[in-house]
Amino acid sequence: MIFSKSINQYYIKFIHLFLMGLVALLLVDIAQLEIPNIIGTLVDQLEAYRAGELTEGEAIDAVQDILLTLVLITVAIVVGRFIWRIGIMGGSRRLTYELRDDMFQHALVLSNRFYSERKVGGLMALFINDIEAIRRAIGPGMIMMIDAVFLGVLVLTRMILLDARMTLVLVIPMVAIALIGIFIGDKMRKRFRQAQKAFEDLSDVVQESFSGIMVIKAFVKEELEIRHFLKKNKNAKDKNIRFVRMMMFMRAGVRAVVSLSFVLIIAFGSQLVAETRGTADPFTIGDLVAFVAYFNMLVWPMMAIAMIINVRSRGKASLQRVEEFLDEPVEIYDDDDVEHIENLEGEIEFNHLYFKYPDEEAEDHVLKDISFKIEKGEMVGILGRTGSGKTSIVDLLLRLYNLPENKLLLDGKDIMKLPIRKVREDIGYVPQDGFLFSDTIRNNIALGVDSREMDMQKIQQVAELSDVHDNIVEFKHGYETVIGERGVTLSGGQKQRVSIARALAKNPPVLILDDSVSAVDTGTEEKILRNLRKVRKGKTTIMIAHRVSTVKDADKIVVIDEGRVLDVGSHDELYERCEFYRDLVERQKLEDEVEEAV
Repeated sequence: MIFSKSINQYYIKFIHLFLMGLVALLLVDIAQLEIPNIIGTLVDQLEAYRAGELTEGEAIDAVQDILLTLVLITVAIVVGRFIWRIGIMGGSRRLTYELRDDMFQHALVLSNRFYSERKVGGLMALFINDIEAIRRAIGPGMIMMIDAVFLGVLVLTRMILLDARMTLVLVIPMVAIALIGIFIGDKMRKRFRQAQKAFEDLSDVVQESFSGIMVIKAFVKEELEIRHFLKKNKNAKDKNIRFVRMMMFMRAGVRAVVSLSFVLIIAFGSQLVAETRGTADPFTIGDLVAFVAYFNMLVWPMMAIAMIINVRSRGKASLQRVEEFLDEPVEIYDDDDVEHIENLEGEIEFNHLYFKYPDEEAEDHVLKDISFKIEKGEMVGILGRTGSGKTSIVDLLLRLYNLPENKLLLDGKDIMKLPIRKVREDIGYVPQDGFLFSDTIRNNIALGVDSREMDMQKIQQVAELSDVHDNIVEFKHGYETVIGERGVTLSGGQKQRVSIARALAKNPPVLILDDSVSAVDTGTEEKILRNLRKVRKGKTTIMIAHRVSTVKDADKIVVIDEGRVLDVGSHDELYERCEFYRDLVERQKLEDEVEEAV
């Protein structure tokens, strides 16, 4: 068993299961104690019959009574074991289910900073390996702990009642087992943490290799990746072998002590039977058989001590890792004075905003003195070179980071005072990479809306608006096609257009397209933009791009470079007065002419 501030609440929640299991386990242990005594009595009865002290009928009656008692006890033990397995093992699984669920909910509210510092493989190890180690420490660990203490004490008591001198002989090996546990326990916990860290590193390599398999093949880096994998795999193997070696050394030591104890019992017990025969208080063969049976029962608690050290060491190491994860602070949350709203209208204003990412040590801001306003229903382009800060503006609109007071206003209200969930619900977002889930195309498009409100006709409608419907119907299963992890079965342009359809399905007051038509040809881009202008009338649309053709027909264009707003205006206005914009237009026009010539 393991206890801590983060896990005790789950014990309380499932206390009824654990109590039921503990009561059943204790009753089973008590019932088991009668078996050696009954077997010893059976041996003495048979010995008495052999010596002529009992008639054949008396012996048969005695044996029948004893066997009936054994059967009843056995049935009680079977039922009891069934109950304690439901209580303790079932409780441990429910506990870890709740813990994993809470971990996942915590993961969903952690900031982007956390995920920029942690790798996916490491997080997967937490949710799988570490949770399993915790479960084993709670379920099997609780059973071993009770048996080691309760059953061990009861058996020792019975052994003392049979013969205190023989029991005293066992004190020395039991002390030896305790010393082995104390010496090895802490070392095992440290080695298990090292083994888990090695597994985490291995998971990272595997996850990144599978995610980037196309890049690996394109650059013919299979052998390099294999060497990298073999290195991490060998490290994981070595760390696990070090842990297992320590565990097996402990088990071997315990088994050696148990075997030595058994030899001592047989030797000392045989001598005691011979010496006390014929005395007023003899130590009979039946007593010796019962003592050996009790010792066999004591072997499990003695072995359980070694197993407890192993399981508890793993569980504590894993629990520490899980607690470190759960202790990660939630940085983005609603304040108590949050202002509840029905819906966003779509008016957006940046007011002399400076911003830098929390994990960046440099003092330079990513966005510097950003000021511009977007009226409700406007289609606005944000144009700039790569790294100019365009995506950072999106991050702030989606409330992924905290901001100073009144620096970003939605409908005239400070975004920091608006409910995070409502802000994100009312903003449709199409990211640069067009991330899709391993599901059907239909479910990917309907992701942001209630499935009951999204019939097939609406799904096809938004797919047509994003000019991807014709591609979808060409697939064998159409909209029911499963597109694989990250949409691997789709082309880059198809992924972007499915992502656009997904955002349009929400019909949000504010739609943001973050360079979301960069992977499609010019004709398709123009068709999508034409459809957007038609369907988005009266609703705010923000198009972030590095190509002028994407934003030139917008109501106004915000030109950004090196984190600063250079100018705001229509295409004609900017071409007339903004040298940076004019240079960008001419350069891209020249690039297009070169491409056409080629």
